[in-house]
Amino acid sequence: MQLTFANKVTIGRILIVPFFIATVLYYLPERDYFRYVALSLFLFAVVSDVIDGYIARTRHQKTKAGAILDPLADKLLLISAFICLMIKSEYFGRVQFPLWLVVAVISRDVILLLGAMLIYIIHGKLNITPSRWGKLNTFFQVSCVVGIFLQWEISPVIWYVTVVLTTISCLGYIRDGIKVLNTPSVKNTI
Repeated sequence: MQLTFANKVTIGRILIVPFFIATVLYYLPERDYFRYVALSLFLFAVVSDVIDGYIARTRHQKTKAGAILDPLADKLLLISAFICLMIKSEYFGRVQFPLWLVVAVISRDVILLLGAMLIYIIHGKLNITPSRWGKLNTFFQVSCVVGIFLQWEISPVIWYVTVVLTTISCLGYIRDGIKVLNTPSVKNTI
């Protein structure tokens, strides 16, 4: 199997995650440049997500590998950002992630992952299509992370909107997953 350019960009995003985690975890106020290195890595990964999606759509480079790797890269980046920023929250300033926000974000992703695995086990295939609510939710999750790095005073408002969108998108994906699970499964016969 040959990797498309879009897949290579996605793999690059996955490889950025450990460096992002390290810069957040090694951050201390006396090493404030780590904050901006971490933010730069995070934003680079976010922008490259938009670019690889655009390339995959416009150059007809959508692949099964990309359908799995792209959401995986997104989840790895965002979950690690929420967890690491909560762990190091005391060093970042007044604006700090509350536990309820981190639990909501991670719980949604765990529910979606378990649902996707169940659908794959039962149907032998998985068609992942992000919803509008899911895309809007991702935008607000990214905004939450940027808000912590830049200590936006409006961050608490963004957190509440994010939790509402997290809940709406999760319920929508659950509804769609139940529809898929209720469709008859066609087993391959040899």
